Amino acid sequence: MTADTISPAGAVNHDRYPDAYIRDILRQCRVIAMIGASPNWNRPSYFAMKYLQEKGYRVIPVNPVAAGQTILGEPVYATLDDLPVVPDMVDIFRNSEAAGPATDDAIRIGAKVVWMQLGVRNDAAAARAEAAGLKVVMNRCPKIEYGRLSGELGWSGVNTGVISAKRMGPPR
Repeated sequence: MTADTISPAGAVNHDRYPDAYIRDILRQCRVIAMIGASPNWNRPSYFAMKYLQEKGYRVIPVNPVAAGQTILGEPVYATLDDLPVVPDMVDIFRNSEAAGPATDDAIRIGAKVVWMQLGVRNDAAAARAEAAGLKVVMNRCPKIEYGRLSGELGWSGVNTGVISAKRMGPPR
């Protein structure tokens, strides 16, 4: 980590994560509990879960409304306490307020990482997690970060440097 990513107190700067920090998390974690995973195929959590499964992660859905169902071959659990294994990462697909109790649950069950999805940030919860020895990522998506760090985003045209809703012609 560089000096601009660590505060004087030694905590991670959650406004800017070094690639090495994200890469280490994605390499070390193999089992992910996804809080807020949806059985609805057109929800972002469904896409993220499917992508991460295809990359070799075991993603266990946690959703009290869908508990007892199956999402992408994995049984859905109501809470982190119900999981058959301790996940390496808890990926939070809930709002910033709900991220606080979810983070506390992740600390209690012994997860190593708390990852809050795009648009989700809870600095107080992050501080509690870091004080307990967990790594924390906020306002990021592991699917997007995996793709970015592996170069896949460039292959799909997302990282072209051109953003437009205008239909493009064939490449020249």
